[in-house]
Amino acid sequence: MQDVNPPEPGIYLVATPIGNMEDITLRALRILRSADILACEDTRVTRKLFERHGLAAPRMIFSCHDHNERMVAKRLADLALSGSTVACCSDAGMPGISDPGFHIVREALGAGVKLEAIPGPNAMVTAATLSGLAGGAFTFFGFPSRRDGRLRSLLRRHGRLEPALVFHESPRRLARLLTLAAEIAGGGRRAAICFELTKKYERVIRGSLEQLAGNFGAGGTRGEAVVVIEGNRKNDSDAADCGNEA
Repeated sequence: MQDVNPPEPGIYLVATPIGNMEDITLRALRILRSADILACEDTRVTRKLFERHGLAAPRMIFSCHDHNERMVAKRLADLALSGSTVACCSDAGMPGISDPGFHIVREALGAGVKLEAIPGPNAMVTAATLSGLAGGAFTFFGFPSRRDGRLRSLLRRHGRLEPALVFHESPRRLARLLTLAAEIAGGGRRAAICFELTKKYERVIRGSLEQLAGNFGAGGTRGEAVVVIEGNRKNDSDAADCGNEA
C-alpha cells in the first residue's frame, strides 16, 4: 500500500514493542512502511515485527548495534541528506534509551539532517507506572555500573533524594543491585522488580529492598529486569532541590 503522504527525507527514530507485538503506533507502522532505508539493532528481531504487521522490507537494511553505530551513523546521515527516508529502530523500545541510537542522533544534528522521534513503548515508563512508587518524579539510570564503587557512589548521592530510582539490570547482577541498595538506601525502602513487561508472563514483584535482596540472592532469575526503588520521602529539604526528573 502506497503512502499518500510519504514522510520527508530524514532520519526517524521509531519506538518498537517491548514485548507485545500489538504495542506499536499507526504512525510507527506508516514510517516503517514508507522508509527507503532501515537501520535496526538485530535484523532477525525486526524481521519478526515486519512479518507480524505485513510490512515489506525496505530496499536497504543496515544492522546498527553498539559495536558499529558510530560508523553506521555517518552513512545514515549521508543517505538522508541525499534524499532518503531512514527509519531507525532497536530491538525494543525507543532507540537511544539503553539501546543504540545516541550516535545516530548526534550525527544527524551535526549534519543538519531532519530528525524526528516516533514515540511509543518504553520499559522504564511502564515499570515506573506499575510500581506505584514513582509518583510524579523518577530518575532513570539505565544499566548501573558494574563497578561496586561507582554504584555505591550513585546510590549514596541519589538515594537521599525524593525521586524514585529506575534501573535496567541483568539477572546475573540483580542481587548485587538490590543488596547494595538495601545497604545504602535502607533495607526498609520499598522497591518493585518488573519482568517480561507486556509479555504473557509479565510479573511485578514488590517488597522492601531487604526482602527482595534475600529473595533474589540465590540467582535463578531469567530475563532482564526493570528495578524501581522508592525515593526518599522523608528528606523534604533535599527533595526540594532535585526537580522533576524523568
